[in-house]
Amino acid sequence: MFRLAILLGTGNATLAILLGAFGAHAIQDTLSVRMLSIFNTAVDYHLYHALGLIVIGLLIKLHPTCKILKVAVYLMLFGIIIFCGSLYTLSLTGISKLGMITPFGGIAFITAWLFVFIAFIKQEHNH
Repeated sequence: MFRLAILLGTGNATLAILLGAFGAHAIQDTLSVRMLSIFNTAVDYHLYHALGLIVIGLLIKLHPTCKILKVAVYLMLFGIIIFCGSLYTLSLTGISKLGMITPFGGIAFITAWLFVFIAFIKQEHNH
């Protein structure tokens, strides 16, 4: 699971940087200010949570039996797909109905970070 989290994190970080460059150079003149802002929000959250996946992967390496960290990986990946994916799609296509699923990705992000917090509390009590 350590390896999977690191691969997902580094792959998503690469994708976020590529999409950021795409936004800055290829589409900035074609999108409205509002849609470009939405696109950039997706890039920011994508990169933050890609780095989060790497951090969680390293934590799993230190605590390989901690199941809650493994669940956090999947929640963070789900958040990237739903939150960032819906914002990317909204900004590029204007399909506003996608905004209805965006909060589910945000909830996944919050839950993933909460699980990391809980994992640390549990580890502290185990030592």
